[in-house]
Amino acid sequence: MPIIRPSQSSEIAQITAIYAHHVLYGTGTFELDPPSEAEMGQRRADVLGKNLPYLVAVDGAQVLGFAYCNWFKPRPAYRYSAEDSIYLAPAAIGQGLGRALLAELMAQAERAGVRKLIAVIGDSHNQGSIGVHHSAGFDHVGTLRACGWKFERWLDVVLMDKTLGLGSGVAPL
Repeated sequence: MPIIRPSQSSEIAQITAIYAHHVLYGTGTFELDPPSEAEMGQRRADVLGKNLPYLVAVDGAQVLGFAYCNWFKPRPAYRYSAEDSIYLAPAAIGQGLGRALLAELMAQAERAGVRKLIAVIGDSHNQGSIGVHHSAGFDHVGTLRACGWKFERWLDVVLMDKTLGLGSGVAPL
């Protein structure tokens, strides 16, 4: 049975392979060239260095998926808003792991002080990601039409968000 836990640096090769598949064959990311293991390791270190979660779903030693959040924008005013990312190994899609990863990511993001979690979903036809976010209580807040060019076609970006914890009802400390 798969478990969700913090990622380990020893899992970067598996994380990189999962992400590379989505870069090469999917429209959930608009990246065109798969990043190296070193680059993925640096990205993970950046997230962890900000005290934000970087999670994996594992079955034994096999990474089935990963999820993390990072600050939505680098300017200080955005310091309570983070963007989530979730990627699953092709064989793990449709087993509820995306939903489980997102649930744990939301809980850990809230503990890290995130008040607004934002989904920036590549491709308005990406019903898996849209559905997972909708089922977790995210609201559709907009669509950026034809703003990405991948696989010789224009792609939309769907924006969804969810308030965490106290949200905007109380000023941060």
